[in-house]
Amino acid sequence: MVRHSLQAPLRRRGFTLLEMLVVLAIIGLIAGLVGPRLFKKVDQSRVTAATIQIKQLRGAVENLRLDIGRYPTPQEGLNLLMKAPTDPALASRWRGPYLEESVPLDPWAKPYQYAVPGRDGQPFALYSLGADGQPGGEGDAQDLGVLPAN
Repeated sequence: MVRHSLQAPLRRRGFTLLEMLVVLAIIGLIAGLVGPRLFKKVDQSRVTAATIQIKQLRGAVENLRLDIGRYPTPQEGLNLLMKAPTDPALASRWRGPYLEESVPLDPWAKPYQYAVPGRDGQPFALYSLGADGQPGGEGDAQDLGVLPAN
């Protein structure tokens, strides 16, 4: 008895170049529509993060003032939150460090700015220069926080 195979040989099938181009075109269209909206959310989240960090830093500066009786000078800046003052009378009252880690950079990897006095009668200014790193600006390039008097 002779056995005949009733099954047809299996054909291996891959994607054609045309099918791959169509899929890539669809992915490109979706990225073109969704991408700008996604990047806008990323920019907005950086502004939100900077605002929260500024509030935390302001709280740390206020705690420092309660301990030593004054705000940091412009020369001492935010470094006084991490390192005791050189004046022995102030160093004995310093209860820092006032931050768990070092003074953070803003979300655009630039240092926060500290100045004395602040705008509108504030005792100090604590702010970020925004995405562009320059004074002024609009959108995610705007200055955030309590700005300096001038």
